[in-house]
Amino acid sequence: MAPAPDAGSPTAPLGLPPQPPEAHAQRQGGGKDAVPGRDYRGFVAGMFSGVAKLSVGHPFDTVKVRLQTTPAQRFRGPLQCAVQTVRLEGLAGLYKGATPPLVGWAVMDSVMLGSLAVYRRVLAQHVFGHRHLPPLGHGLAGILAGATVSFIAAPVEHVKARLQIQYAAAKSQRLYSGPLDCVAKIHAAHGLRGLYHGLSATLLFRSFFFFWWAGYDVLSRALRRHTDLAAPAVNFWAGGLSAQVFWLTSYPSDLVKQRIMTDPLGGALGDGVRRFPRWRHAAVAVYRESGWRGYWRGFLPCFLRAFPANAVALVAFEAVMRALP
Repeated sequence: MAPAPDAGSPTAPLGLPPQPPEAHAQRQGGGKDAVPGRDYRGFVAGMFSGVAKLSVGHPFDTVKVRLQTTPAQRFRGPLQCAVQTVRLEGLAGLYKGATPPLVGWAVMDSVMLGSLAVYRRVLAQHVFGHRHLPPLGHGLAGILAGATVSFIAAPVEHVKARLQIQYAAAKSQRLYSGPLDCVAKIHAAHGLRGLYHGLSATLLFRSFFFFWWAGYDVLSRALRRHTDLAAPAVNFWAGGLSAQVFWLTSYPSDLVKQRIMTDPLGGALGDGVRRFPRWRHAAVAVYRESGWRGYWRGFLPCFLRAFPANAVALVAFEAVMRALP
């Protein structure tokens, strides 16, 4: 996810003279975003953020998911995985499963960033009493926004992951011919519950948004205070670095989530026998296979992706935010 503007918007200069509490709360709650009538701006700008992030980040994500969900002996590392994918499946192989997130991430970033702005405003006004919203407030808003968007993210990421681990180059050899076929087959065999397979793991993973948004606030304030960077540059660097803080804290939970989402559903779907009835079974299986290192398999492409994908998405988000009335 691309970072939204922090509650003390990077475009607002520090050291302003004292202002009325209402003006101070608006500025520290996100400037224009703190005005209830302008909450729509975060939802609209978030859609552009999602598209920008997908364009830059999806090939890295495909490599990450394949490394996370295959035996260690299949790929020696991310480079071999990427080269083998392109050689056997073409460049399009790196964008396999891109259609669900193309639509889904636009919606997800819209809901996540829009709700984040709303939660920041509510926390600033009703919990922190119109005071400067501290990193704790940003982190709490991140948890709430992460939980909100999980109900959209879970089925999107579920379908994406199942498409990404189809290795056959010919569509006729794949269980799913595309995202709509995947949705239809899972729903026919397991209903809505099947599409939401992995929801609890998604909620757990996105609770780590606390570190993302608290980190973004700390980093953006430090950059404004100690550098002469323009607002877009502050957005870029704070956005990219805070995304890496997030992945450093959340990656093991993401790996377990991917194992759950790519586990056979069984039954009428005919894709195999389910291995992991609960989250803990997947977590234990990873440890038994590879020890603690197993929880970090595929981390390098994820870490490399985090900075450019989220920094570019943040720049797109901020540009649209500034353009909207």
